[in-house]
Amino acid sequence: MTPAATANRPGRRTATVVVLWLAALAAAFVVVVRVRYVADLSAFLPSAPTPEQAVLLDQLKSGASTRLVLLGIEGGTAGERADASRALAASMRSLGSFDTVDNGDRAAFASAGRVVYANRYLLSPAIDAAHFSEAGLRQAIGETLSLLGTPAGALVKPILFEDPTGETIRLVDSLTPAQAPRSEGGVWVSRTAPRAVLVASTRADGSDLDGQQRALEALRAAFARVAPAHLHLEVSGPGTFGVAARERIKSEVERLAIAGTVLMVAFLLVAFGSLRALGIALLPVVTGVVAGIAAVSLGFGQVHGMTLGFGTTLIGEAVDYAIYYLIQARPDDGDEASGSPGAERWLAASWPTVRLGLFTSLIGFAALVFSGFPGLAQLGVFSIAGLAAAAATTRFVLPRLAPRGAPGRGLRRWLALTMRRSTAALAHARPAFAAIAVLAAGSLVVLPSPWRGSLAALSPIGADALRLDATLRADVGAPDAGTLIAVSAADEAGALQGAEAVGTRLDRLVGAGVLAGYDSPARFLPSTATQAARRAALPDAPILRTRLAAATADGPLHADRLEPFVAAVEAARTAPLLTRAALRGTSLAGPLDALLLAGHGGKPWRALINVQAAAGAAIDPARLRAATADVAGAHVVAIKPELDALYAGYLRDASWQAALGGAAVLALLAWRLRNARRVVRVALPVAAAATIVIAVLAASGAALGILHLVGILLTVAIGSNYALFFDHLHEHGAADDDTLASLLLANLTTVTAFGLLATSSIPVLQAIGIVVAPGALLGLVLSAALIGTPDRPGEHGRIDIRR
Repeated sequence: MTPAATANRPGRRTATVVVLWLAALAAAFVVVVRVRYVADLSAFLPSAPTPEQAVLLDQLKSGASTRLVLLGIEGGTAGERADASRALAASMRSLGSFDTVDNGDRAAFASAGRVVYANRYLLSPAIDAAHFSEAGLRQAIGETLSLLGTPAGALVKPILFEDPTGETIRLVDSLTPAQAPRSEGGVWVSRTAPRAVLVASTRADGSDLDGQQRALEALRAAFARVAPAHLHLEVSGPGTFGVAARERIKSEVERLAIAGTVLMVAFLLVAFGSLRALGIALLPVVTGVVAGIAAVSLGFGQVHGMTLGFGTTLIGEAVDYAIYYLIQARPDDGDEASGSPGAERWLAASWPTVRLGLFTSLIGFAALVFSGFPGLAQLGVFSIAGLAAAAATTRFVLPRLAPRGAPGRGLRRWLALTMRRSTAALAHARPAFAAIAVLAAGSLVVLPSPWRGSLAALSPIGADALRLDATLRADVGAPDAGTLIAVSAADEAGALQGAEAVGTRLDRLVGAGVLAGYDSPARFLPSTATQAARRAALPDAPILRTRLAAATADGPLHADRLEPFVAAVEAARTAPLLTRAALRGTSLAGPLDALLLAGHGGKPWRALINVQAAAGAAIDPARLRAATADVAGAHVVAIKPELDALYAGYLRDASWQAALGGAAVLALLAWRLRNARRVVRVALPVAAAATIVIAVLAASGAALGILHLVGILLTVAIGSNYALFFDHLHEHGAADDDTLASLLLANLTTVTAFGLLATSSIPVLQAIGIVVAPGALLGLVLSAALIGTPDRPGEHGRIDIRR
């Protein structure tokens, strides 16, 4: 081979490595630009749920409650608000983005009224054989006639001869929600404020945030067209929360990423004094973030907003790899004399330490991947893919682009001097730090457990938005989903029969004053068996005429005037049963869809019964379970306790998985270091840093949750790198100035990045920041104090730690 060919070989290898890296980065970027981001909390429910949890999972992901939109029109006069309500409702119905729009306008219920009236003998809960006996007819007709002198008389009088038994009035009462909105001027209004209210249901599922956003934008545009400028529209609901959460997370992540990048760039530019070195230092960061998002997207089909926010934390650790390389690979005098690039020396001497630190990080986060909670698994996949990609970029790409590290010294000499003096001072305070760590561990034994965070704490929705939602729900009488009963069955008929069985038992509790009422899908659509039984109870025309004659004898309403009633009953005896399809396009379709969930893909049909507590009382889930225990497939779901229990189990499982990850890290260190003393020396400062951070947060009264646990994993991942480097410095008997400078610079960038997160208004990001920023700082300080460095520098300020 010619000398020229030999000389060209490194150049070809460099080009090949860079091209492969760019191709992989481009492929990952294509995935990232197509990714779908979500912000609902259903990702933090288990993937293998119990029956009660399955109900929650369905409701949080795509239940009808997630499509609910609550609207309030404020300002102006009552008449202006009513006009705007009617105009907005009409415009929304024409948009195609909403399945139902209700504002109390009776015109909107005309189609539903016709369906109800035509099927009154199939829908009325009073229909049975006794109802059409002579005694039953006499009592029903008498009750109907007694209503003529009441406000209900206006409804009774026009249909008296067709419906003398009062089935229509009975159905109006039955189908009216237990907490119906107040009506004024023909539209719904607030009970407590000058506000017209509406309730709608979007066509897009609650988990389809893009569809929800389009519907909300169309809604606001419609209001701007039909309402005077001095009127104001308030909007709330799960879809509104999801869209707002996604936008808030996105803007906050962008703000923090920009601020963190600016500060990190400033640190690196001052330290390196080279724009080229600065650009190279950012490559592992970009690669890691893109690879992490792409891996999550490919593995889960979507990326949660929390995972996206977590991506900003990778800046703080991924840049450490570049710092270690660019500073530590700077050629020394021996390299200059031999012509050997600093990259070769770094790969032989420092890469094993960086690689071991990387493996400890990957093992710790691997515990999250096997979690039964998709949200937690996403964080694990993101961390593993991101860190591995950043480290691989440092290992294979940076030596090709900067084989001699970062040129010049910049502030590195000052960083090294500061670190050397600080390490010497910290070593004298070793007993004090050891005492602090022991005290922190003891306080965790004495203090109440700080691990009591809640699932709601993950939500970025502010208190004002939650108060508005509660107010609008109270205005429209929407259920607060505090407690519900779910009945699962193989088909629609079974679900409706189960709902009827539950309703029979709840009727007793309503009669006893335990409940104010309940909403059941069987009221809108009775099961086919019930409808068939009611139809069979209708007498034929001759028998009905005979019974009517006896029932109305000596009464004010003569039987010969009730032939329209006889004809209606005769028609009902041969009419087809009512189906779900018959209710489509009416105002009853929305409530029915909210309470009767179709089964698909192996999921059962579910009928949901919302229960309302009696005035001044609370719902007792145990009593509901006892009342419905004999109904097959019925499950009482107390939403908040169930969510709290879910989160507690979620946190407990994650803690065990993190502990197993920690044990695996220790096993790795033991296998790699092959020295128990060194294993303890490396593990001690990392464990002490994590313990002190948890103890301080616990003493402050903070409620720690899953994100704080993830922060601890990050603290261990970052701190283990510091401890391993100090261990190598100590083991080989010399203090390397470049290593010390790189450790201090890496710590400055990490603490800055996570310190910014601690200032975030997003609970997800703040939780990680308040743990990792002090934890990373303590990791460096305690590694310097508890491990320290030798008193003498190595030759040329370096050491040879080849293994």
